[in-house]
Amino acid sequence: MIRDITLGQYYPTESVLHRLDPRVKLWGTLLYVMSLFLFQSFAGYIVASVFLVSLIIMSHVPVKFMLRGLKAVFVILAVTAVLNVFMTPGRVLVSFWKIKITIEGLRTAAFMVIRLVFLITGSSIMTLTTTPSDLTDGLEKGLGWLKIFRVPVHEIAMMMSIALTFIPVLLEETDRIMKAQQARGADFESGNIIRRAKALVPILVPLFVSAFRRANDLAIAMESRCYRGGEGRTKLNPLKYAMRDYAAHGVLLAYLAAIIAVAVIF
Repeated sequence: MIRDITLGQYYPTESVLHRLDPRVKLWGTLLYVMSLFLFQSFAGYIVASVFLVSLIIMSHVPVKFMLRGLKAVFVILAVTAVLNVFMTPGRVLVSFWKIKITIEGLRTAAFMVIRLVFLITGSSIMTLTTTPSDLTDGLEKGLGWLKIFRVPVHEIAMMMSIALTFIPVLLEETDRIMKAQQARGADFESGNIIRRAKALVPILVPLFVSAFRRANDLAIAMESRCYRGGEGRTKLNPLKYAMRDYAAHGVLLAYLAAIIAVAVIF
């Protein structure tokens, strides 16, 4: 399960999406996530599916690697589907005891699961095609106007960058601790969900100790290098828009127009 988490990981390859400005990908991801809540029809999901599949193809990231990240949230998807199936009122399809399955419930559950899958996959494309340093620069540059309201944009971008950078590190550390525990006879696979959850408790203590140690080492390293925030700092490679970035904005606007048209018509 730990190996299946792909959030925060960067997949190094050559593609159009990898070369895009991180600001385009950040705003594009935000727009795509918002668009998923603008429609309730099959036509809307078809448009969103075509757009998402096109992005996956252009990213050159293997589909198996991208879909592997969905295994980590399978329980959330399953719980969401079950709750919508049994708790949505409407025309009863199957009824037994006090439990009723409605046609509207099945439809809502299917749409909700698809929406969550699209949301997770669309967000993963951004992190898979953008390095943490580029994400930091993109956030700081794209949200620079918030400095007028005294929002610490650089610090927020730095915290998000550090969090994304440490996700793969902590996952690797967790995998190493689990292997060490298994070598001592620990069993994480057998038993019910509660038993397996209890078996994971001994992993949390060394994992938290390792995380705090890494955070302390990082703080000392930043302090020894006289890090004082973003004031007066310069960039080695300043972000600049290219023609492909303007073209990407055009594609995003066309997608948004299509989604709005579908939401209005259907």
